[in-house]
Amino acid sequence: MDINSTKAVVSDTLAHVAEKAQDTGWIMHHILDGKELEFPPFGVIHLPEFHLFGIDISITRHVVFMWLAVIILVLVLSRVARAYKTSMVPKGVNNVMEVLILFVRDEIARPTIGKGYEKFVPYLLTAFFFILTCNFLGLLPYGSTATSNIAVTASLATISFIVIQGGGMMKNGAFGYFKGLLPHGLPFWLVPIMLVVEILGLFTKPFALAIRLFANMTAGHIVILALLGLIFILQTYFVAPVSIAFALFIYLLEILVALIQAYIFTMLSSLFIGMAVHQEH
Repeated sequence: MDINSTKAVVSDTLAHVAEKAQDTGWIMHHILDGKELEFPPFGVIHLPEFHLFGIDISITRHVVFMWLAVIILVLVLSRVARAYKTSMVPKGVNNVMEVLILFVRDEIARPTIGKGYEKFVPYLLTAFFFILTCNFLGLLPYGSTATSNIAVTASLATISFIVIQGGGMMKNGAFGYFKGLLPHGLPFWLVPIMLVVEILGLFTKPFALAIRLFANMTAGHIVILALLGLIFILQTYFVAPVSIAFALFIYLLEILVALIQAYIFTMLSSLFIGMAVHQEH
């Protein structure tokens, strides 16, 4: 193949890549859920499909990474638990896990829930570590962020909603809990209006939890891919150092965001539990 032919092939390839880059579908392909895993050593791994009564219950990319997060947590936390049976002095990973566990217990649950916080710590720890692990798995090469799926964040928020309402009813009773939603001394004619407002408020809290986590975990990945896509869209090497530098900066920022979002979801869930358990009278 002569030089002109080689240049023609390269030019056609760049044009094809640029055309694909200008189509934002390639960005969404890496963000959204899918029925295959992209793993270069083994190529594309197609996941099994299942249908039950006409409902698609196939295993998807995000499901696989949620399972992976669960497996990692079971292995790590089991190792930490066994280590405490032989030595009370934590080392290495055990030390990191102890710091995080004490942080959730002493800096999140205890101040926001108050008396009786102990019974809610296991759920808060589960939510914190699961979200944190899913967030970090999405930062790995060829990884996928399950928490960028609105169905996943909505499910987590729904569980928090159940814990919040359950905690409030266990402490105050079902009637007492809903009665406590209304301020004392409220005029009789305002009761129906405020009751509707307060009940809607119960559902806006988990909605905010779901949307906040979903939006923040999705936005960072879109920005990184968009910055890298500029190289192919503009078809020049001069923009490559700038795009890669900014993408690397956003990537490092995403590590911080992964920690912050796990903290915010856990902290807000704990705060809402505290508001439900200890209603103002």
